Amino acid sequence: MEKCKSVMVKPKLHTNNKHKLGYNFEALCDVYPDLKDFITLNKSNQNTINFANPEAVKALNKALLFKHYRIKFWDFPDDNLCPPIPGRVDYIHYLNDLLTDENYTKTVKVIDIGTGATSIYPLLGHAEYNWNFVATDIDVASLQNAKSIIQKNNLVDAIELRHQNDNQHILKGIIKASDAFALSMCNLPFYKNEAEANAATERKLKGLKSSEDNFIRNFSGTPNELIYKGGEKAFLHNYIYESSQFKAQCMWFTTLVSKRDLIKGLKASLVKLGATKTKVISMGQGQKVSRILAWTFN
Repeated sequence: MEKCKSVMVKPKLHTNNKHKLGYNFEALCDVYPDLKDFITLNKSNQNTINFANPEAVKALNKALLFKHYRIKFWDFPDDNLCPPIPGRVDYIHYLNDLLTDENYTKTVKVIDIGTGATSIYPLLGHAEYNWNFVATDIDVASLQNAKSIIQKNNLVDAIELRHQNDNQHILKGIIKASDAFALSMCNLPFYKNEAEANAATERKLKGLKSSEDNFIRNFSGTPNELIYKGGEKAFLHNYIYESSQFKAQCMWFTTLVSKRDLIKGLKASLVKLGATKTKVISMGQGQKVSRILAWTFN
């Protein structure tokens, strides 16, 4: 068996990312006029929005989808997580790099773990690269909302929804014997309890210098989207273990990892489970640096 290899990639905003130079608010307001209500001027007299305001964040991301990704309808309950489009599409572009490096030429089918009410990764992956998706979630209400978005954008043939009815499992009960995926992807619940999630929100709002007196998440999020028993570490080790049970049915398994200090232990577990290669891909998005962990058993 090939020795497990590890590759570190320096953080940057992906060159294929349409948003790497910022936002053209005038053009965005043309496709989604409701965004105008949230436009303000910053200290440099440039258009911006209040990123601590969840309504403004939702309006901006809706406008981005309408302008750049051929989406005609995108709506969801205010309690659900509002995904920031530039960061989400960066994940898609880096996954495409994995396929390019492997000279992958077959039809690309991706499993999106925890697609949420917005099904954002399938929307972006299909728009950018014409990928097909199996999108999963444990929350029935989220899947119902995702179904509405998919139907109203005429993407039923490209995106299949599957319900994970056992919160103890991630891939088991979802992947069928006949399935073959080029990629898996996952934006996991990062927190072990509500207190940890709230603390993260407070840090984010402080970073945005929010003057809001009321406590509110600018990107929202339900407990199923944010919280997992044991937190990020428990989820990732469960995911990695289950991936080893489906090693022949997916070329590259991937996930976002929030805590950098988890990487060493995750890579050690992958070696024990027989992974032949791992990659840690850092993504730079403003002041935040996030990372993708990718592994294969091929």
